Amino acid sequence: MTAFDRHGLVIVGASLAGLRAAQTLRERGFTGAMTLVGDEPHMPYDRPPLSKRVLTDADRPPGVELPVPGGLEARWLLGRAAVRLDPVARTVTLSDGARLSYDGLLIATGSTARRWPASQPPLPAGVFTLRGRDDALALRAGLAAAERLVVIGAGFLGGEIAAAARERGLDVTLVEAAPQPLEQAIGTTAGAYVAALHREAGITVRTSTAVEGFLPGPGGGLAGVRLSDGTTVRADLAVLALGGVPATGWLAHSGVVHDGGVLCDPCLRVLRADGSVVPGVVAAGDVARVPQPLADGQPLALGHWTNAVEQGAAAAETLLAEREHERTPTPFLSVPSFWSDLHGAKIRSVGLPSASDEARIVEYDLTGRRLEVSYHRAGRLVGALTVGRTGRLASYRRALQERLAPAVGAGAPATT
Repeated sequence: MTAFDRHGLVIVGASLAGLRAAQTLRERGFTGAMTLVGDEPHMPYDRPPLSKRVLTDADRPPGVELPVPGGLEARWLLGRAAVRLDPVARTVTLSDGARLSYDGLLIATGSTARRWPASQPPLPAGVFTLRGRDDALALRAGLAAAERLVVIGAGFLGGEIAAAARERGLDVTLVEAAPQPLEQAIGTTAGAYVAALHREAGITVRTSTAVEGFLPGPGGGLAGVRLSDGTTVRADLAVLALGGVPATGWLAHSGVVHDGGVLCDPCLRVLRADGSVVPGVVAAGDVARVPQPLADGQPLALGHWTNAVEQGAAAAETLLAEREHERTPTPFLSVPSFWSDLHGAKIRSVGLPSASDEARIVEYDLTGRRLEVSYHRAGRLVGALTVGRTGRLASYRRALQERLAPAVGAGAPATT
């Protein structure tokens, strides 16, 4: 009997990272018991379409289900959230009271939508958040009956929702507390470019402005949104796009939550507060805070599709390395990437623009829908972003991968 043959593996989070981990485990020859736990009743589905095609397709929402390969031979516990982890007893307790024992555990619970402060008055009907499939379908129905939409938060999600609503013909106002959309993620100049794309599409963009409250109308619906500059925007629908919060509530008493996320070593092994490794536990996706060499080793959570796919596979490899004992886990050193499509413009990025202290504008052509920006930290390349110049990213990716290459094999030592 090997280390993982008694209770098998438990994956908490039945979404992209969890599914990719399960696939990798089977592809790499793991034949033991495997259980996937998900708080939603749905089988794994793809999230990027939720703020795009699901909101805009004219007839019916497109299918967003992720393909589950035949022969995965996993037990699916869906609609049953994890509520407690005991890393000493190696058990996960579910919302229905069931207790799962594990030999190896993957934490892939992702993130939840940041909510409106509880200290504020209750929100009127017509104020939405968008994180999951059911949220997207509810918002789609709301858009079909609305005329005026206010989106609070001009990040990637907020911008895509605003673009989808504008495509449907709604009057859209995009409200952002920062001086430019996406400023923290891609810098001031690229953020101004995105703001210009929105304005050209007919969206009203209110930057350096916060939302102070919501005005209820007759029947308890939404009538308007009150802004920090003293003005009110009429609206019958609003979306809170305030970012995500790592889904760590169920880990509150486990000793593995630090600074709001699950801190990991470079091999995605979960760490205790003292920096020691929790035996048999790894993490992947939005919930994991992993050291980023491009940010001088600062632990960061990267909430992007590609990151979930790659970390899910890498976390599975680390579990297998622990099972086999004779080999050392490999550090996760992939070059991060993300994309977004706004008003026909294809925004693509590699590296970590958010970790930079300097942005160099190589090309800026709003009319021609072309943009190229390189990002640097202490003079060294850490990222790049393009609009309409996707082919130029390959050289940036190679340069960034070369920076990461010396760190291969330099994983943190296991301390149990």
